[in-house]
Amino acid sequence: MANQGAKKRKEENARHMANLRRLIIACNVIYVLVRMVVFHSSFTWKHWIGLILTSVAYFIPYRQLAAMASPAYAEDGDLLDGGFDMSTGGICGYLHDVIYITSFVQLMSIISGKFWYTYLALVACYENMGGRVRVGALGIEIPAFGAYKSFGFIRGFLSHGSEEGAEDEKTRKKREKLEKKASRGRPVKTRTR
Repeated sequence: MANQGAKKRKEENARHMANLRRLIIACNVIYVLVRMVVFHSSFTWKHWIGLILTSVAYFIPYRQLAAMASPAYAEDGDLLDGGFDMSTGGICGYLHDVIYITSFVQLMSIISGKFWYTYLALVACYENMGGRVRVGALGIEIPAFGAYKSFGFIRGFLSHGSEEGAEDEKTRKKREKLEKKASRGRPVKTRTR
């Protein structure tokens, strides 16, 4: 009974990844059938490039999500962890957004080639308050937003030596006071009889 949560998460992740796989396959099949078979006379080399781009835009986030969703097992085969919770935000939510936007662009490009500009023009602004996603014209393009998120992740591994020099007087005094208080130690209370 101790691993019920992990088993449930594993099953949820398996269902979720199967649904994403079905979405990707369905979008590709619809695009190939309609664009290559029905509208074959207007199919050019640009459409091949678009198909390759959307395939890469599906493959990379899907692989990352699959790695996040994979369960962890002990050496004896017991389930330790059911995988990452796919309903959380952050990088997981961003990867889902890339897949959903790619499916939209791919299917709508059947109607008009101008939908490819969605990759350049669609902007996403994530509001941290409440975990809501709002799409609007705030000037953060999707590739730029991805670079921004990646830079924040990479910056965590870099040294922070230059940031320590900019400390104002009030912050310095507060830090010194806390250090002095911590160095004194706590008095031990004893019972008196």
